[in-house]
Amino acid sequence: MQKLSFLTAGPSELYFTVEDHIRQSFKENIGSISHRSSQFQEIFAHTTAQLRQLMNIPASYHIVFTGSATEIWERVIQNLCAETSFHLVNGSFSKKFYECSLQLKRYGVKYKVADGEGFDVKDLAVPDASELLACTLNETSTGVTMPLQDLYALRQRYPEQLIAVDAVSIAPYSEIDFAQIDTLFFSVQKCFGLPAGLGVWVFNDRCVEKAEQLLQKDFSLGTYHTIPSLLKMAQKNQTPETPNVLGIYLLGKVAEDMNRRGIQNIRNEINYKAALMYQTFEQHPDFELFVKKEKFRSKTVIVANVKKGTAADVIGAAKKEGIIIGKGYGELADQQVRIANFPTHSKETFEKLADIINAY
Repeated sequence: MQKLSFLTAGPSELYFTVEDHIRQSFKENIGSISHRSSQFQEIFAHTTAQLRQLMNIPASYHIVFTGSATEIWERVIQNLCAETSFHLVNGSFSKKFYECSLQLKRYGVKYKVADGEGFDVKDLAVPDASELLACTLNETSTGVTMPLQDLYALRQRYPEQLIAVDAVSIAPYSEIDFAQIDTLFFSVQKCFGLPAGLGVWVFNDRCVEKAEQLLQKDFSLGTYHTIPSLLKMAQKNQTPETPNVLGIYLLGKVAEDMNRRGIQNIRNEINYKAALMYQTFEQHPDFELFVKKEKFRSKTVIVANVKKGTAADVIGAAKKEGIIIGKGYGELADQQVRIANFPTHSKETFEKLADIINAY
């Protein structure tokens, strides 16, 4: 059977050390241990320590685990917003975060720009009533990123609001200053190259205080996963429920591998691969980059319009050479290709893909 390289935006190709770690997990009976055991507490502590090192997460910020990043959309709204949340929307996933607020009977306000565009933060007028400012750092559906300086500008302009950051398809690439935000979350099936089924939620004491205030006012924060319940158990290196023990174990091992490799080396390789792919599409007459302004182009999800033929034609040409790339998202699915550029994807694979695109 032909070995395939998955450059899909998630789930994506497994990090190259995962297979070995899974084999070791069988030897250590990780799939069978109790989540109340000292062995699991050691796994929890190891994983959070490796994430802190990898992403430079301050000791004052708490790290907890959930079932997915989609779940965290809901938990963020439930725990941090009594009435009004403000959402920056420029694609399908930022839109779903906004819609989550409405579904939970909050007053969600959105500032929307067209898919493929970024935000001019100078144009933003966040209502004073907004308790939460929800930002998608990397819109997976469109390949648009939010420059960190723009994110930090929001903190300067709106110091009272809690700032929540969806970093699903960019963590740990982005070098975030956590002091500029209040909470950040991601899932593991993208840049971390792990099987789906685990969300990671990072939050500070401002979030804890907000959740406790809502609880005192008799708001429902959710059921088994609330900031107070998650934090109470995390302080013992445990979780409220039986978690994805294997997923937490693998995340710790892969984060350790990334730390050994060096996060700056990882970022440099991602920058190289992104530059190669963007240049390839720019120079090809049958493609055009979807994100027009360079400063808004994601380094980890690259999106191009197919001007000749369809996305299926390009996907088919790549698959023949053992590389799986994704189509666009939503209405543009048939006329776009999306290419993941994650730490596990090698420079050689990207160079091969560039040759395939050039020959298309």
